[in-house]
Amino acid sequence: MNQIYYDAVTKMEQMGVDDEYIQGWQCGFLQNPKREEQRLTDAYEAGYSDGEEKSTENFGNWVKA
Repeated sequence: MNQIYYDAVTKMEQMGVDDEYIQGWQCGFLQNPKREEQRLTDAYEAGYSDGEEKSTENFGNWVKA
């Protein structure tokens, strides 16, 4: 893996970001296909979109309370 991916995932885990968002971000970053429709969540889809853009700006929006 490249350093950007590793650093981003480590940061999300340390921040306590929702697991669904993290999984979506990872799949989007790696350009994997999306999950099947019945398993999609808002967090996953947001993460997937951010991962496709390689964006780290929205992590804070998905921190678990």
